Amino acid sequence: MTYQPKSDFLHTLTQRGFIADCTDLQDLDERCLKGPITGYIGFDLTATSLHIGNLVQIMLLRWLQKTGHRPITLMGGGTTKVGDPSGKDEMRKILTVDQINANADGIRTVFARYISYGDGPTDSPLVNNAEWLDKLNYIEFLRDIGKHFTINRMLAFESVKSRLDREQPLSFIEFNYILLQSYDYLELYRRYGCTLQMGGSDQWGNIVSGADLIRRVEGFAASALTTPLVTRADGKKMGKSADGAVWLNEDAMSSYAFWQWWRNVPDADVAKFLKMFTELPVDDCVRLGALGGQEINEAKIILADEVTALCRGTEAAATANATAREVFEKGGVGDDLPTLTLTRAELGAGISIVQLITRAGLAGSGKEAKRLIAEGGARMNDAALGDAGLLVGASDLAQPMKLSAGKKRHALVVLEG
Repeated sequence: MTYQPKSDFLHTLTQRGFIADCTDLQDLDERCLKGPITGYIGFDLTATSLHIGNLVQIMLLRWLQKTGHRPITLMGGGTTKVGDPSGKDEMRKILTVDQINANADGIRTVFARYISYGDGPTDSPLVNNAEWLDKLNYIEFLRDIGKHFTINRMLAFESVKSRLDREQPLSFIEFNYILLQSYDYLELYRRYGCTLQMGGSDQWGNIVSGADLIRRVEGFAASALTTPLVTRADGKKMGKSADGAVWLNEDAMSSYAFWQWWRNVPDADVAKFLKMFTELPVDDCVRLGALGGQEINEAKIILADEVTALCRGTEAAATANATAREVFEKGGVGDDLPTLTLTRAELGAGISIVQLITRAGLAGSGKEAKRLIAEGGARMNDAALGDAGLLVGASDLAQPMKLSAGKKRHALVVLEG
């Protein structure tokens, strides 16, 4: 990227590593300098919570608002009924309207921590594309919008091409997703004066098609901007852990587990993640990321504190930090650890340690739990476990039991009543 943006928004994105591609960076920069612009990112409602893979896009919208512009968090109540084929090997499960609406409520709670909603000039309006997509007349849509798309071009889109190259079926309903996302941009342009759509690099084809549709229909050169694919230095996909997705909502993942994920990122990722997922000055992010030895662990704690405070609140971050210090530095049992609560009926005459490790989320299966014990990686109340046949009874759970897998993953087991 040779052009150096002058607007606060694009200068910030450039410094913090958010920009992969842009249709015309200089034109977008000049419009940002002239006055507030409106930009959006769409989020399909496939779960009650987003995960940290979506956090890049949420931070984009936050920086757009913090630098004096208006963000739109577009809820995909309509497009979720179709399913985005990007990066998928099979068709997404079709959700009911009630499921989609419940997911929207859950996702909106996270957005509210990052984005200011309201009617002010830079406040984000609450928008759901079901408002217009649910009312579409199919024949009129094909005539007015479909005529601007060619099958040849759509087949060249990465989201379509990669699916076909892997010889995975692509349903007609998913194929239409490109048209619907493009139409979203046109509607937002007409309703809110939105002239910028942003998203991940895998969305480049869809986003550019929306900008092209606005040019063809309205004669305006709308902008498209994408972020790079963010992966960890160890090669793992952003948003995933050994136990699955790292969720943003408290009811989907405890604040302690969320905090701990950031505390355990590879050393090489610290500077990058500080720049992308916190609001610390860039110079501080670089300085902290360059630390070595024990000092890099303190930088990771700062990363975990800052990200958790933004996502869950300062109190949740402080509690998670205190729990971690108690567990790791003092060998204690933190109150905020992920907890498995057993009833006396479940416990019965005793429950196997293998089952406890599995149910506590420290192993994906009984076989994995047995291997963990055999390799010396499992501990109970900080003592090594050597017997996979151990039965745990009520007397063992008179006090909360701390289970550990390796040095960094812990859970509590408590007996109800």
